Amino acid sequence: MMDWLSQFWQALTLGRILLGAALIVVSFAASTAVISWVMVKIPVNYFHSDFEHHILSDRHMLLRWTVIVLKNIVGVVLILLGIVLELPGVPGPGVLTILIGLILADIPGKRRMESLIIKRPAILTAVNGLRARYKKPPLLMD
Repeated sequence: MMDWLSQFWQALTLGRILLGAALIVVSFAASTAVISWVMVKIPVNYFHSDFEHHILSDRHMLLRWTVIVLKNIVGVVLILLGIVLELPGVPGPGVLTILIGLILADIPGKRRMESLIIKRPAILTAVNGLRARYKKPPLLMD
């Protein structure tokens, strides 16, 4: 254990510290930008019970299923990334990343989980404030 710790401190240079700090800042900015863009672009009634969306229903079945599979893979990866971002010491919008992952993934109980997240007062206020900044109406909720 002590060998590993001493090797860690010897390998820790100013360049590596700066690279790590830069990666944290860039990943935080990129994830915040993507999440903000999605929250502005989702339909106003996405979280309402009357919302129905069928992906590429007018396209060839092979293309439609390819997109659905890829969308689910990205969704699961975002959910896992959001869980990591919720860990102490890891910067980033974890709850919103989980929400974006849930929006993309087709999993049982998804609507209930999305509602639990978006109905949190701080989250809903932040998302509607962001939407207002881009002249989008607030999200309709059940």
